[in-house]
Amino acid sequence: MMDWTDRHCRAFHRRFTRRTALYTEMVTTGAVLHGPRERLLAYDPSEHPITIQIGGSEPDAVAAAAAIGRDLGFDEINLNVGCPSDRVQAGCFGAALMRTPDLVADCAAAMIAAAGPVPVSVKCRIGVDDQDPETVLPAFLETVAAAGVRRFAIHARKAWLDGLSPRQNREIPPLDYGLARRMKARFPQLSIVLNGGVDGLDAAAAHLAAGFDGVMIGRAAYQRPALLGAADRVIFGDPRPGRRRGDGGARHAVLHRGGAGPRGRAAPDHSAHARRLRRPPRRARLAAHPLRWRASARGRARVGRACAHGGGGRPGGGRAVGLRRSSGQRFRFGGPKTP
Repeated sequence: MMDWTDRHCRAFHRRFTRRTALYTEMVTTGAVLHGPRERLLAYDPSEHPITIQIGGSEPDAVAAAAAIGRDLGFDEINLNVGCPSDRVQAGCFGAALMRTPDLVADCAAAMIAAAGPVPVSVKCRIGVDDQDPETVLPAFLETVAAAGVRRFAIHARKAWLDGLSPRQNREIPPLDYGLARRMKARFPQLSIVLNGGVDGLDAAAAHLAAGFDGVMIGRAAYQRPALLGAADRVIFGDPRPGRRRGDGGARHAVLHRGGAGPRGRAAPDHSAHARRLRRPPRRARLAAHPLRWRASARGRARVGRACAHGGGGRPGGGRAVGLRRSSGQRFRFGGPKTP
């Protein structure tokens, strides 16, 4: 979901559903620790429950990133072990970590220690390249669960790191929902969330009825965001519409737009981005304030044309007064001067 589920996308999705949990984009540890943190990690309180997804493979770095996520108030911290991007492979994290479950366990243990009361989860594939998922996936879950992780989001496809692009890895490898169901039966103490190929709420409800603890919807949610408008009613039995101004919020469960809100944080509604969307168009705002209009580029051009004909920029001629955009000082647009 890189370059998709930024805070603007999440604020938009929250208008459709009050109970579905949201994921951030995957953010690398380098970006969390050394990048523009405000731009990458800022979110509106209405987005709760919200999970931050971290990409990295160094225990100390992922632990430091988890501590930052905890301090920023995220409801869950997720370690990505499923992204097949070339850039991610070059950093030896994402789906490439399926080959090193012991390292994932070390990272998870460090994150759990740093996150305190905030739950830590792992998103993974069923295997990579020529691995046998029937052998690799249960061993991976057992190893990482021993480090303290209790929630896994399983993308029920292998990732082919050599030969397929990230887009092809989302479509070409066959889905194996049966293997994911067997993992839930084998590890009943774990919370297993299904991901991959879920294209609507009917499919999500069927997977939940089959025993999964959650369902994560990715591309369908940003390609057809309106489907989230029925999520609260279809999945949670909540007939109320998505959040509106003045709502007090509610305790949240999981459909997993992706991720869970295990702390059930009640959140005030109303994102600043939604407020901006309701502002009148700029032209209407300028028209309501003539001096601002004259200081705008369009206003200066129009007043300049009027002055060239001796009109002063206003009906009846005379001086046209505007404001300098930089200093706020008054200036004149042509026309006859008066003492």
